Amino acid sequence: MEKILDLISKKVMDAFEGCGYEASYGKVGISNRPDLCEYQCNGAMAGAKKYKKAPIMIANDVVAALKEDPMFDEIVAVNPGFINIRIAGDFVAEYLNGMQADERLSVEKAAEPKTIMIDYGGANVAKPLHVGHLRSAIIGESIKRIGRFVGHKVIGDVHLGDWGLQMGLIITEVKERQPELVYFDESYEGEYPEEAPFTISELEEIYPTASGKSKVDEAFREAALEATAKLQSGVRGYRALWQQILNVSIADLKKNYGNLNVEFDLWKKESDAQPYIPEMVEEMKEKGYAYMDQGALIVDVAKESDTKEVPPCIILKSDGAALYTTTDLATIIERRKLFDPDEIIYVVDKRQEMHFIQVFRCARKTGLVKEDTGLKFLGFGTMNGKDGKPFKTREGGVMRLEHLIADINEEMFRKITENHEVDEAEARETAKLVGLSAIKYGDLSNQASKDYVFDLDKFTSFEGNTGPYILYTIVRIKSILNKYRAGGNAVEKGHILVPAGESEKALMLALTGFNSMIQQAFEELAPHKICSFIYDLANDFNHFYHETKILSEEDADRKRSYIELLDLTREVLETSIDLLGFAAPERM
Repeated sequence: MEKILDLISKKVMDAFEGCGYEASYGKVGISNRPDLCEYQCNGAMAGAKKYKKAPIMIANDVVAALKEDPMFDEIVAVNPGFINIRIAGDFVAEYLNGMQADERLSVEKAAEPKTIMIDYGGANVAKPLHVGHLRSAIIGESIKRIGRFVGHKVIGDVHLGDWGLQMGLIITEVKERQPELVYFDESYEGEYPEEAPFTISELEEIYPTASGKSKVDEAFREAALEATAKLQSGVRGYRALWQQILNVSIADLKKNYGNLNVEFDLWKKESDAQPYIPEMVEEMKEKGYAYMDQGALIVDVAKESDTKEVPPCIILKSDGAALYTTTDLATIIERRKLFDPDEIIYVVDKRQEMHFIQVFRCARKTGLVKEDTGLKFLGFGTMNGKDGKPFKTREGGVMRLEHLIADINEEMFRKITENHEVDEAEARETAKLVGLSAIKYGDLSNQASKDYVFDLDKFTSFEGNTGPYILYTIVRIKSILNKYRAGGNAVEKGHILVPAGESEKALMLALTGFNSMIQQAFEELAPHKICSFIYDLANDFNHFYHETKILSEEDADRKRSYIELLDLTREVLETSIDLLGFAAPERM
């Protein structure tokens, strides 16, 4: 379906043209003064100089041409040259009936679907997910869902950190604790055990212990470096133990990401990119892109137009070791070979911006991507506590993600059960849904690039701009629809009538903006636009609800129209929260 603003603009643009003015001046926008009008055109102001006419004269010409058009309830010229518009109720009703009939709720699929890869998650194996992983997972998941909804093929990749010294540290610590394991017997030729020699809890303790040792014990660090070299050179036992680390870690990561309702299509790892590095390095050398500088292999990526220093991209360190830069470049090669994406989006902490400037420039300069391949970096801000510093536990440590989720679920359970008796099992399940909405909406309602304060009391409130408020609104609508059905009535489509009052019309107009909002949210990689939209929509619905006797309406046709309007509101709200990555319970 065409956007309602486009339909209105086309009508006004035709009038501008018919009056002898350039059609482009007829573009219409939503009014920022709803007390005065619903839509506004300021084109007469812009055209005054060109046509050497007072703006009000141009506006009067256009208004005169549109005065009798049935699309408008009211269209007036206002000094010094604004055109104020109120849309006819039957036009809005007709638009919503069309929206109801459309299984995509008026959102058109992309005319030219793209293959888009989105890199989000970025967890390291052998480490538990903590609150620092929250934003990448939540934002990336939402963008993936929005992209698919508008018709693109979107592939989500977690891109795990599983290579380098951290693996050597873990292997060395395991060897110190259990030297008898067959993984360390280089003469062993049999099959390795299927079961890992550690649990996830043990593994999560092993890495920080090993990391701490390496900072004070030089011999331990040297042993870890040697273990890393053996792993990367393919020593059989070390590879088998590394695989066990991956298996245990990934199983735990899938569980924890699952609790966030976050799913990845690919569980690719840094190690998957390693085979592409040697050929990539040689090609960069042969083509003259890479050269040696103080023992390191680098590619210059600075531009004359740069307003700040952009350091060279280091491909190999002086000892020949690869860096994150190297791995990211090799991963681009892998993605091109496997999926040939039109676009790659990275959802990463904004403090990594310079790294990605270097990577993107190097990839383009050396021809690792096609000229028209989009490379985008969506840098997110930090999640802070009320003290304005990165969010911590009460003890000052980094909070594990599962503990944060558990704390919020417990708080929601308390709020759900404090004023009325409910089945405990049902209340626990409801608390999970509402708790997830609190976390995700609390994050996504903020522009991704900005830091925000994680306020448990605010985010779990059933009032204000929160996830629980949105869910409460949806549940209220469901309750009304269920009561209507209980009376032997069916919820139909296609019978929404002209609005009977201002609050009803406001709700209807809010719904018409759904398709435009979704398009903007995708183009700008901005899930917060969905949050803003549904918060306003929920407020418009609640205003209508408090002013209208819906179920006691005596006019059967009017009641049916109310019910269909409510059902459409529910559909739009539930579709929107699904794009944000959470769902509503049946009751609260």
